[in-house]
Amino acid sequence: MELIFIIIVFLLLILAVVWAPFIKQHQNNISIDDTQRDETNVRLYHEHKAEIEKDFQQNNIDDENYQYLLTELDNTLLQDMENQDLADKTPQETKVLAMAWPVGLSVFILAFSFYLYAEIGTYEKLTTMTPQEPMQQSANAEQQTINELKRLMDVTKTEPDNSDAWYALGQSLVTVGEFDSAVKAYDQVLRIEGPQADVFGAKAQAIYYKNEQKIDARVQGFIDQALAIDPSDPSTNILLGMHSFVAGKYQVAISHWQRVVDSDKKNVNKQALLEVIDEAKKRIAQPNMTDDANSQIEPSIAGPKLTVNVTLSDEILTLLSVGDDKTVFIYAISADTSRGRMPLAAVKLVASDLPITIVLNDASAMTPQAKLSDVDVVHIYAVVSASGGAGIKSGDFKAELNNVPVTTTEQLNLVISNIVP
Repeated sequence: MELIFIIIVFLLLILAVVWAPFIKQHQNNISIDDTQRDETNVRLYHEHKAEIEKDFQQNNIDDENYQYLLTELDNTLLQDMENQDLADKTPQETKVLAMAWPVGLSVFILAFSFYLYAEIGTYEKLTTMTPQEPMQQSANAEQQTINELKRLMDVTKTEPDNSDAWYALGQSLVTVGEFDSAVKAYDQVLRIEGPQADVFGAKAQAIYYKNEQKIDARVQGFIDQALAIDPSDPSTNILLGMHSFVAGKYQVAISHWQRVVDSDKKNVNKQALLEVIDEAKKRIAQPNMTDDANSQIEPSIAGPKLTVNVTLSDEILTLLSVGDDKTVFIYAISADTSRGRMPLAAVKLVASDLPITIVLNDASAMTPQAKLSDVDVVHIYAVVSASGGAGIKSGDFKAELNNVPVTTTEQLNLVISNIVP
């Protein structure tokens, strides 16, 4: 019956539009809302992004060009949507007409509606239609992110001193990989509110991710500014704890995370921090080694557990036998591109540790806000870094497994045999 009510209300609204000029006895301006351009822009956005993703997966473009192309694509879509919002809508003038015209039009609308309903829109048919796929019923995560970015950009334009909107915009920009733009948004917060520890911490995180999880002089500068204001700042200490954990400095990681827990700060997921603190303590207390000296299996922890065996091909092993021991990153990222390429679980080793069997789980998450249990499908990479930095760059050696369900229980095998061109 709710559907019938909606149809009746819709018909009444149409009739109200028809009769309004005779009731008000003045001109009625009708504006036309055209959304076709926005829909076309979004469709083209998805097509171009799919092409970029395909080129990246086929190694036709490197990581730097991949990030640049995605940034340009996002900027182009946002600019087109902003221009469409600013476009003037042409009013159409409707003059007061004779009484016969609305009467005739009303009769036609009612007659046509009843005919259409009787032929193809009976209540039974309308209420037994096949439900649409979930993807058609709601905007996907990528479109939602674009909409949120657009909304926040509009708010900051109309309210340039809204520090909350600027901060939220910075966080959203980090999510889509616009790290430099995020820093500029955080700078606006500092302009409005003055020095804030959490804002300096957020700037440090943005540049840290831009640097592929490396702390350089710029990141360290933001960290120092944040801790000078508040030694217990959550964003800064969580970043330092995560960085130390990945590097195997578990006691240092514990000290940073415990400082946040003890500070009783608001908007902090203490349970997640306590879980990773407990995991770090377990790693300190036991070597986590099985009878096989080259097999490292992590202790049990709730959530997905992906067991990954990583080996080197004979060719790569020969190449690595000369020179310094190279850094190895084994990590999983979401198969959903809208979530970005931030690792959901990561382990840092050296080439001499291989072959090795590890477990990727929530304990190996780089941050409590992004972990394996948050997604359903992941891509897994094992990369021998030529430079020692995270990410996949020319000259690195890699192996990958795509579209792996996080519920997989069988052992996954990665043989590092490809040289990144």
